[in-house]
Amino acid sequence: MRNYDLEFLKHFSMVIGFLVVVTLGLIIGAHFLHSSIPAEVNPQAAKRTEGRIAPSGAVYAGATGAAAQAAAQAAAAAAAASQVAYGGTTDGQVIFDNLCGACHKNGTGKAPMLTAAGMGARAAKGKDTLYKHAIEGFTGPDGGIMPPKGGNPALTEEQIHATVDWMLANVK
Repeated sequence: MRNYDLEFLKHFSMVIGFLVVVTLGLIIGAHFLHSSIPAEVNPQAAKRTEGRIAPSGAVYAGATGAAAQAAAQAAAAAAAASQVAYGGTTDGQVIFDNLCGACHKNGTGKAPMLTAAGMGARAAKGKDTLYKHAIEGFTGPDGGIMPPKGGNPALTEEQIHATVDWMLANVK
């Protein structure tokens, strides 16, 4: 071998040796950092993590699936029933002031105001029609739009009936 080949091997061996030392240092440093980080002890954080990685849906098949689907529907209905709007009050004025008044006080979106001219023709159609339009929503021939349940799906039918009754009783 020539002299410059020996010099190259000597320098190359020194570079490889240096890289091995750096790699071992990084491995030891990573091990030290990993052991010094405390374990997660907060149960709320664990619940949030579980919620983020939970599956978004499920497949129901056969009799077992039908039972699971029925149980899921019952749980959803119970959850919806527990979240009744405005604390479940059937005071029509409270619901009107908090929800319906935004449109019906000013005629926003061509909503009928609580006047004889505004509510008269609608009241002539009967309460059942008004209840139906308030629950299911209604798009009038003049372009007025009533969203289902006034835009609050948490309202119960009893609350809507009480609010419609209150509106009719307070027509000026």
